[in-house]
Amino acid sequence: MKIMQIKMSNVLICAVAVVLTMSVAGQESSAQERRAINLSPARGLPFSDGIVAGNTLYVAGQEGTDDSGKLAAGGIGPETTATLENIQKVLKAAGFDLKDVVSVTVYLADIHEFPDMNKVYKSVMPEPKPARATIQAAVLVNNARIEISAIAVKQK
Repeated sequence: MKIMQIKMSNVLICAVAVVLTMSVAGQESSAQERRAINLSPARGLPFSDGIVAGNTLYVAGQEGTDDSGKLAAGGIGPETTATLENIQKVLKAAGFDLKDVVSVTVYLADIHEFPDMNKVYKSVMPEPKPARATIQAAVLVNNARIEISAIAVKQK
């Protein structure tokens, strides 16, 4: 019975420690300032181009469009170039650089265009390359061939 009480005490102590750790972590993250990055607020879209929380920038999915919202002509290569340029605009507006990007998610309308996308991506993204996931999406907004979201972290 004493062994069971000791084990239960240890479990209770561990549970209290976890709750306290989560509470402190939650207070730190809720205390972080959040700042929206909106390159074209006149578009009236229900999301920001990016959100800065602490030293982290979350870049919303960007497509290969020009300032008027028109997709770059010429297929996946030019769209990838324009998409990465749009990500760079959000990064710059938030005070970040491409070198600060730590994670990227690439959405392709056709996974068979991966090699052409990857060729452009490799030529633009600096070393070390960020972590990346690439998937095929059934349909992208505006009939885009590609959309990329990113997370960047500014070194303190």
